[in-house]
Amino acid sequence: MPVAKRSIAVVKKTDAPPRRRASPVPPKFIEPQLCLLAKQAPSGPDWVHELKLDGFRMAARINAGKVQLLTRTGLDWSEKYPATVAALKKLKVESAYLDGELCGIGPDGMPDFGLTQQATDGAKAIRLMYYVFDLLYLNGEPLAFLPLGDRKARLRPLLKGIAGCRYNAHEAGDGEAIRLRQCDLGAEGIVSKKIDAPYTPGNRGIWIKSKCLNRQEFIIVGWTDPEGARSALGALLLGYYDDAGGLVYAGRVGTGFSDKLLVDLLKKLQPLEIDHMPLAAPPPKRGRGKPLRPATTHWVKPKLVAEISYMTWASDGLLRHSVFVGLRADKPARQVRREG
Repeated sequence: MPVAKRSIAVVKKTDAPPRRRASPVPPKFIEPQLCLLAKQAPSGPDWVHELKLDGFRMAARINAGKVQLLTRTGLDWSEKYPATVAALKKLKVESAYLDGELCGIGPDGMPDFGLTQQATDGAKAIRLMYYVFDLLYLNGEPLAFLPLGDRKARLRPLLKGIAGCRYNAHEAGDGEAIRLRQCDLGAEGIVSKKIDAPYTPGNRGIWIKSKCLNRQEFIIVGWTDPEGARSALGALLLGYYDDAGGLVYAGRVGTGFSDKLLVDLLKKLQPLEIDHMPLAAPPPKRGRGKPLRPATTHWVKPKLVAEISYMTWASDGLLRHSVFVGLRADKPARQVRREG
């Protein structure tokens, strides 16, 4: 595993965009523009909307044929993603500074955070796509002070025909209608941006992210031991019945609990503990999150039903971004099926 090196930050958090100043080389690092989380997407003629991507925020610095991939904190991760570096070398530029999201792509063609993590950990056969949504510097010219619309107009033609890189397009219109449509398609959400605003490192407000969440019941099939300062239990293991009556693993949930709730849940689960896995097939060894360890995993009779909110399903059949909502005593476990 290569040792990550921190680049020197020359554009820092500020309430104003970087000053327009010519330079023969791009900045070593530009702190990324940030997003404000909102429940609904904004609308109006000043806003455009992009697909929210499930990967790693990554800047690409190109100078005299050398490509660096920089994390949102300025770490140089170029050696982790040689295929993406090779793709960016094909851009017909002398120098540039791009902002985007690096994503592993699942069999369904959608970004998959678990695959991105596997690629970062050294897995080789992972398809990566660098989605580029901003251009801050090009061939000696700083561009961050320009309106977003102008920056994107100059970015799009640079990426045409570059395999492994893709322009993250936007659309105008009713932001909430766009968000709901993307939610129906299984997307994570959208990011709404003011089309006439400059790039402002660290600012939250002229970019707004609104997510998609789903909710349904799952059967609690086990729990894991707590780690660190966590009390009682670490996460609940979830499942559902398929049409053949098999109990299918759906992933885990480790958020949405108070300390008291963790204790109460453990008291309910301990009398149900069994010495064998109740699932029809074992959980995948690779995928989202850490693999389950037998020494810290407890299986239970599939009796308790929990309501869970979640972003969507990953390509490996596990829940993404799940949150515990509460126990459901009004629905028998045998009736729990995967919805949608």
